[in-house]
Amino acid sequence: MSENAIEVEGLVKRYGDKVVVDHVSMAVKSGEIAGFLGPNGSGKTTTIRMMCGLLTPNEGRGTVLGLDLVRDSLAIKREVGYMTQKFSFYEDLSIEENLMFVARLYRLKPAREKVLATLEDLGLASRRNQLAGSLSGGWKQRLALGACTLPSPKLLLLDEPTAGVDPKARRDFWNEIHALAAEGLTVLVSTHYMDEAERCHEIAYIAYGKLLAQGTVDEVIAGTGLVTWTVSGPEVHRLQSELENVPGIDMMAPFGTSLHVAGRDPKALEKAIAPYRERPDLKWQKGEATLEDAFIDLMRRAEDNFQ
Repeated sequence: MSENAIEVEGLVKRYGDKVVVDHVSMAVKSGEIAGFLGPNGSGKTTTIRMMCGLLTPNEGRGTVLGLDLVRDSLAIKREVGYMTQKFSFYEDLSIEENLMFVARLYRLKPAREKVLATLEDLGLASRRNQLAGSLSGGWKQRLALGACTLPSPKLLLLDEPTAGVDPKARRDFWNEIHALAAEGLTVLVSTHYMDEAERCHEIAYIAYGKLLAQGTVDEVIAGTGLVTWTVSGPEVHRLQSELENVPGIDMMAPFGTSLHVAGRDPKALEKAIAPYRERPDLKWQKGEATLEDAFIDLMRRAEDNFQ
């Protein structure tokens, strides 16, 4: 396998006259965990579906696991595990029955031994006879991960896999993902959670069909060029409305009882906040831009492709 498990260039997907994915180019290194970030409707799911051979791009080219994205789409499907946003297994079958169905679908041999090993590896053995429809979100997620990894894929594509599950289930899930990556599996995971994105080796940010940033978390944050101040005090929400249109302030975001105030020109930002730093009821502290700051700033600057 080449250094990159995924290499795509200029991917375009249209539905009628709407461009849903607009010339996206990105790469994911083999054996790494890559995060795919972006607001709802940004084109993440469509891009992932093109990568796993479920959708054919209107334009662009690329390889997945060394296989041509268009010509070898069937072969790609055999080598990739794809976990969809929505739980997509039979709710009136048990956990074990669902996994047996997947094993037979992929013609795995010996099927029962492979299913039993997966049940043990993911802590599902004690619930093997429980109906999938009666599982909580976290256990459904674990079943879906088991089904995706059962055929021993070389690449996992996970589309918002932890949406709607509790923090402990999310942490357990990510422990499993890192364990799989340590064994050489490549993972591309879309997420809205900043703490999850920070657990990835690299991240890519897409908004309204366009890829706006890619790199390590530190590189993406640095790429925004944001200088950030944190201000706290009583009724800080009123301060936000006062600063809304002040020149030199490019972005504001409330965080609990504090407010992040950021700009790309340090001198202009200093001038903008100078009068407010003299107020005794406000406490100002120079800070570092966070990934969430970068996320909000990139989303704010993106152009809606459906307007």
